[in-house]
Amino acid sequence: MAIRIKARGGESAEQMLRRFKKLCEKEGLTKDVKKRQYFEKPSERNRREARKRVARVARVDMPPR
Repeated sequence: MAIRIKARGGESAEQMLRRFKKLCEKEGLTKDVKKRQYFEKPSERNRREARKRVARVARVDMPPR
């Protein structure tokens, strides 16, 4: 999967870079790169995902104010 950016008329390099960064963020590429920067043991991943599930259930079960 390659993200390609074509220059628009009168667009500077900084504007193109900003558009590229936004596309990468939208695709989840930056989050994936940061996540894969360090090795995570499968047991640690399972533990982290379990904590996220518990937090999500607790947030849904909260009564409205």
